[in-house]
This record gives sequence, C-alpha cells and structure tokens, in this order.
Amino acid sequence: MVNSRWKAAGAGSPAAPRRRGPVLERAILEAALEQLSTVGWNGLTMEGVAAQAQTGKAAVYRRWPSKGDLVADALRAGLPPLDEVPDHGGIREDLVQLCRRMRDAMYSRPGFALRSVLHECDTSTAERFHAVIRCQVVEPSMRLFREVVCRGVVRGDVRADVTGDMVFEVIPGLMLYRSKVCGSEWPDPEITEMIDQVLIPLLRPREE
Repeated sequence: MVNSRWKAAGAGSPAAPRRRGPVLERAILEAALEQLSTVGWNGLTMEGVAAQAQTGKAAVYRRWPSKGDLVADALRAGLPPLDEVPDHGGIREDLVQLCRRMRDAMYSRPGFALRSVLHECDTSTAERFHAVIRCQVVEPSMRLFREVVCRGVVRGDVRADVTGDMVFEVIPGLMLYRSKVCGSEWPDPEITEMIDQVLIPLLRPREE
C-alpha cells in the first residue's frame, strides 16, 4: 500500500516550479530514496518517483532508462560518506564512536533504502548493487577500522599482530548479522557491549 507521505507529495499538492539540470536530478534522486525507504524496492515505480519529485515520467526515463539504474545512482548520491574518525585518545572510545557512525548510516533514510534493496531484490538483481555497496560502505568501513586499530598499535593499546583483514571484518559482520537476522537497531548499550566483550579482548596487548 502506498505510504501516506508519498500520497501527499504526489496528489493535491501545488504545482512545483519548473526545474532543470542538476536541481531536477537531485529532486528525482531524493524522491527515489524516499520511495525506497517507505514503500521498498518492490513498491518503487518510475511513475511513483516522478510523482514524488513533482515532475513528469518522461523526465525520469530520459535520465535513467530503468529502475535499477535510478536506484544505483540514488544510493551513490545519498549514502553518507565514511571518511574519517577523530582521535578520541584510546582504542575503546575510537571504536565506540566509529560504530555509532556506522549505526547512524545504516538507520538513515539512505540506509533504509539500501536495506530494502538487499532484503527484497532477488540474487541476480541485487548483484548490480554490489559495486555501490562495496565502494561506499564495505571498503570505507574497513579502511576506517584499519586506521583506528593501527592508531591503537602506535599508542600501545592494541597488539601489533592483529592487523589482518579478518579482524577488520568482525564489527561490520556482527553488525550486519544482528541487524538483518536479529532485528537489532544497535542502541548505544549494545555497541558498548560489543566493543567491551568482543573487540577489546581481541585487540588488547597480551600480558607478559
């Protein structure tokens, strides 16, 4: 069933001013994210996106010949960047803050849109989005975890022999599992518990 917010945007609203170029493209991409986060991949249509953006269907099809092309570009434009982690002075606080950023990204509107794609698409359709997920979610998060851990090695609060790739997959893997399988929305206490019970014991220097 169509979401009421979507109805309000698509029917009975005053005519939008005529938009062109990047302004119109941005409105269409925002509309696609809104549709994904409310009606999901299966409910999203090019006509619905056009109505949400208050433009004509032809304006959408001129730029994106298919629903998959539109969604891929909407995710690229909308996912928040994972670009840096401030130094909080210790490995525990660095990890807590990084996990909170990842949680906030997963539960942002683009994050809900991404999850609707992952949960609802069949395998062959989902494959086209793997490059977007890898470039904008997986690789940046792995890079930031590596940066945090290597910083901890320099400070002396992390062992020097725990910089293999599998170590950096522990948090993203656990967060995705508990989000997708267990339905967790990762409140702050769960993040703290994960850091204290899983990561810190794994990373701390061995006692002589």
